[in-house]
Amino acid sequence: MKKFLAILLVVAMLFTFAACGADKKEDDTPKTPATKVIEIDLTEEEYAFGVDKDQPELLTSVNDFITEIKGNGKFEEICNKYFGDGTPTPVTSAQLDETKDQLVVATNAAFEPFEYTDGDKYLGIDMEIAALLAEKLNKELVIMNIDFDAVCLSVGQHKADIAMAGLTVREDRKEHVNFSTSYYTASQRIVVKGDDTTFDACTTVADVEAILKGYDKNTKIGVQNGTTGQFYCEGDADWGFDGYAVTTVGYKNGSLAVQDMINGNINYVVIDSAPATFITEAINAMA
Repeated sequence: MKKFLAILLVVAMLFTFAACGADKKEDDTPKTPATKVIEIDLTEEEYAFGVDKDQPELLTSVNDFITEIKGNGKFEEICNKYFGDGTPTPVTSAQLDETKDQLVVATNAAFEPFEYTDGDKYLGIDMEIAALLAEKLNKELVIMNIDFDAVCLSVGQHKADIAMAGLTVREDRKEHVNFSTSYYTASQRIVVKGDDTTFDACTTVADVEAILKGYDKNTKIGVQNGTTGQFYCEGDADWGFDGYAVTTVGYKNGSLAVQDMINGNINYVVIDSAPATFITEAINAMA
C-alpha cells in the first residue's frame, strides 16, 4: 500500500512539474499586439504654423524663430524628447487676459507627440516650441485647446494669434491663416489590428493602395476629422487624392479611431505617422 501511495505521489509531482513547464512555455510565447502600424508612407506633407493674417510682423518673427531653433539644435533637442531618450518639458498655459501682452496659441491637444495634455499641463513638440516662442517675444503664453477643424478658423477670426497643431499646409487653410516656414515633414500611415495580415506583404505605397482600391463602402476606415487622413480617404482635388470607395468614419482624435477599430466597429485607421506610432505603442502597452 505504501509503495502504491509513493508511486501516486511521484506521478502527481511529475504532473505538477509538467504543468509548470507548460505554463512557462505559454508565458514565453510572444503576445500578439492589439494593433500595429504598416510602415509605408502613403503621403508626404509639410507641417507649418498658421499665423493671423493681420499680424505680418508675427509671421516674420515666427519664421526667424524657426530658422534659429533649426540652426542652433534646439528643435532637434525638443524632438529627441519625444522620439529619443529625452524627457518632455511640461508647458503651462496662462489665463486669457486682454489687459496683458499674451501670445494666444490655438491647438488640438490630442495629437501626440505634437500636442497633448497631462493633467493641466501641455506637452508635445509644438507646445514646447510655443513656450520658447512666447519667451522669445516676451509674451505670456495662452493655449486654447479646441477641435482640430476649428484651429485655423479661430486664428482667422482673431480669437488666437497662431495655430500650432501639427498643421499640414493646405490651400483652403490659407483662407484663414498665413503659413510659416515648414518645420516638419510628415506622412500618413495605415493602422490595423495586431493579427491583421492584409498588408503584411506590401513593400510600396502602390501595394497598399492596390488593396484599398479593391474595397467598397462595406470597408470602414477611421480618420481624425479635418486632417489629411480624411482627405486621403475621401479624395481631395487640391492634394491630387483620388480617394477610395470605402466608408470614411470621422473621429475627434486618432486614439478614439484606433480604439474603435480594436472594438471591431471599423476596419482600419489612417492618421499621421508619428501619432500612429505613439497611439499604437500606448494601447499595446496597456493590452
